[in-house]
Amino acid sequence: MSTLKTPDALVAAGPVAAAPGFAARTWRTIRSSRAATIGLAIVAVHLLIALLAPVLTSYEPTVGDASQALLGPGADHWAGTDQYGRDVLARVLYGGRYALGVSVAATLVTIALGTVLGCAAALRGGWLDDLLMRVLDAVLSIPSILALLVVVTALGTGPAVIVLAIAVVYVPQVVRVVRGAALAVVPADYVTAARARGERTWSILWREVLPNITDVVCVEFAMRASWVVLLISSLSFLGFGANPPTPDWGLMVAENRTAITVVPMASLAPIIALATLVIGLNLAADGLSKAWGVDRIREGS
Repeated sequence: MSTLKTPDALVAAGPVAAAPGFAARTWRTIRSSRAATIGLAIVAVHLLIALLAPVLTSYEPTVGDASQALLGPGADHWAGTDQYGRDVLARVLYGGRYALGVSVAATLVTIALGTVLGCAAALRGGWLDDLLMRVLDAVLSIPSILALLVVVTALGTGPAVIVLAIAVVYVPQVVRVVRGAALAVVPADYVTAARARGERTWSILWREVLPNITDVVCVEFAMRASWVVLLISSLSFLGFGANPPTPDWGLMVAENRTAITVVPMASLAPIIALATLVIGLNLAADGLSKAWGVDRIREGS
């Protein structure tokens, strides 16, 4: 005959925490997944190139020479020059700094807010969960690009505004994914034990729930990062992102598209850089998702 466990018994049982050594487990996962290994290697190369841009080129990305405008690839300018006489390769190398810097900042803010709100909604439930989900449904009903344009039009351009705009667009989606993962953890005995001990919601979230959904959060970070990179480049292409003469891949395509038949590398080089970064992030997300068994559809993505 089964007996009900008392709160004291649950406390004695202790939490069933996530497996120790998450960093070591992550490294083993990456090594076991070819897609994740290749994807993270591509991203690492982009990071290294962005950091070493001043060493890899002697040209200033914002300084042009009118007499050197619209040159094809050559010994002096390996990828040619744009219509303002600026070295294309230098702008591509430095453009990675802007793309990665703003994208990482926007993704970190988005994932942090989405994780906290998603876990809080799953833990508290009730009216808070219902209210939050209805508000998020209303935000999700607005097309992403329209919401972005409204924010940047109202507040102006700049990295801080772009980070805020990205958060407005993607936080609701992250909340749904994290909430779905957290709902599978909340009924666990170790969460019940923590509640019986009288721990605060934040303590339960940080010590009991979050360590057991870290794999979902990591996969979500990699996937959102690829979308954020594309969205930021799209904003720059439309004239709502980086301001000239900032080296930015989307801005480079917008500035040189009219001269693509004359100096095709001025447009193709930033496109290739953007494409390889997005491919790397997608490979990393897919590889980690399969290796960890994270079903993004089931989690609510």
